[in-house]
Amino acid sequence: MDTLANPGKLAERWALPRHGRGLRPPPRRSERRTPQRSAAGGGERLTARDGTPLVLRPIRPDDVEVLQRFFHRLTPEEVRLRFLHPLNELPDAFAHQLCELDPALAFAWVLATPDDPAHADLPVEIHAVARAHFDPVLAEAEFAIVVEGRFARQGFGSLLMRRTIASARKLGAIELWSDVLYGNGAMLDLCAKLGFERGMSLNNPGVVRVSLAL
Repeated sequence: MDTLANPGKLAERWALPRHGRGLRPPPRRSERRTPQRSAAGGGERLTARDGTPLVLRPIRPDDVEVLQRFFHRLTPEEVRLRFLHPLNELPDAFAHQLCELDPALAFAWVLATPDDPAHADLPVEIHAVARAHFDPVLAEAEFAIVVEGRFARQGFGSLLMRRTIASARKLGAIELWSDVLYGNGAMLDLCAKLGFERGMSLNNPGVVRVSLAL
């Protein structure tokens, strides 16, 4: 597959805003709302079901190696659901693009182990990522979320989605959207609960376009 042979093309697809891919639902509202405020210290403290301490924080430029380790812990199916294509590795250049973001055009939230002195005995790892890229021309943002299997079904996907919605509003987006595989039932169910509308992506068989007016 060309995606596997040329990771740079995949980096271009997922690390930069996309234009003209399939049918986009038209924007419906233009008002901006106040986004949620992040917790003091740059992150929200959480605890997983198994007692693992976690923090929800923005991604950082020094997260490159941590992000690559997170990618290698994902199953092939989790990778396919996230990227819509198989991908064997997260090349250095791609990982840097995913961590070094222009805050006016993109954001990414990570669910990670804390890296403060109180948790010095724990290796810093990322366990989930939610990101979006803002298209200032169309005033809309494309998002993607992936949660490591060990931390799935604990409400973290919903938390990441709500943070993504708030951050997209802060950037000025009036619509948030994503292409989701039909087989990704968990994501489609979550989007339905949060009020996303479903449509078809004519150029991508097997893909559902979900969109939310902001």
